[in-house]
Amino acid sequence: MSLDSIDKEVKFEIDSLLKKTRDASLQIAKLDTNIKNKILNDIAENIRKAENEIIYANNTDLDSLNPKDYTSAFYDRLKLNSPRINQMISNILEVIALEDPVGKRRYLYDRPNGIKVFKQSIPLGVMSIIYESRPNVTSDAASLCLKSGNSVILRGGSESFNTNKIIVKIIKDSLSQNNINPDAINLVPYTQRDVMKYILRKDELIDLIIPRGGEGLIRFVSENSSIPVIKHYKGVCHVYIDLKANLDIAHSVAINSKIQRPGVCNAMETLIINQNLPKEFIENLLKDLKENKVKLRGEKNLSSFIDSDSFVELEEIDFQNEYLDLELNIKLVDSVDSAITHIERYGSLHTESIITEDENIKEKFINSLNSSAIFHNISTRFNDGNELGLGAEIGISTTKLHAFGPMGLNELTSEKFVVTGSGQIK
Repeated sequence: MSLDSIDKEVKFEIDSLLKKTRDASLQIAKLDTNIKNKILNDIAENIRKAENEIIYANNTDLDSLNPKDYTSAFYDRLKLNSPRINQMISNILEVIALEDPVGKRRYLYDRPNGIKVFKQSIPLGVMSIIYESRPNVTSDAASLCLKSGNSVILRGGSESFNTNKIIVKIIKDSLSQNNINPDAINLVPYTQRDVMKYILRKDELIDLIIPRGGEGLIRFVSENSSIPVIKHYKGVCHVYIDLKANLDIAHSVAINSKIQRPGVCNAMETLIINQNLPKEFIENLLKDLKENKVKLRGEKNLSSFIDSDSFVELEEIDFQNEYLDLELNIKLVDSVDSAITHIERYGSLHTESIITEDENIKEKFINSLNSSAIFHNISTRFNDGNELGLGAEIGISTTKLHAFGPMGLNELTSEKFVVTGSGQIK
């Protein structure tokens, strides 16, 4: 199906949906903080009440998938259960507790003619979030967009359509409950890529596109959009274990960074180990990874620490892989400089962590690398808006313009100039 072959009725329906979302953005941008928080609280409560309905819809989505076509990590990203729904609710409540990012005015300077110059935060307008599989994105995106005064049009994947549909209905009902235009959030009722391509050309109705999903989806969006895109490319995250590392911390961080939830973008994909560390430590760490069913990939020199039949000899291109599964590259180096060089060459500007007790080496690692988050002695799994105190996140940007790293409320605003005077003319 090409753009020309999309049914006229479908185009009309999409155009109407986008226009309604644009119209609703004018009301949502002006809402008082207390009203926005009341709406969010109602959304959280209504999600809690509808837990069984949400899980039923989610099971319908899961049951429609052919297990042969999807990995266990994919199922994990798609699945909702009671703890995950509670986390969705918790994320919304955290957004309520955060300061409203809209209307914050900051003084810049006085001009010689007496004009006073300020900047004031404003909503971006109409957001479009395009995402795959993870239905918790639906409530996270809605709560952040509503609190930041933006309307949003969501386009989820076909694999989670039923789950997304019921969550959006709950949110729209909560808006109506508060006499607010429910079109402040809408869900695209089509999942075909040509419909998505049509939406990506609607720059007169949408202000910003944020894709969340695999590298293929993000490249498709970037290549076909006439609307500004904040990219969240793959998360090729690294942990470097330095010669001066606390070995207990190093072991636990490496294991956690890979196995706690391997199917998410902040999971470690390459473990860099200083080869001069005690041999017993390296052997035990690799053994523990294997016992946790992690498939190891390494260069020939890895056989100094583990039997050659216990790992797959990797090719250079493997260092660029985001596995999103229980697979892991192992890279042996002789210094922090070698680790930095490796990350600069193969990293994706997502998350890097160093395990060391040496202050100078820590600072060198932090100051040399410019990924969206640099960690010291903690798991890469903490590069997450919720963990970093942003409440829910809209995504983790690997684009340095306009936002970089986890995107919370403040990253969903822009600024306008406010200039005051006493009758000055030019």
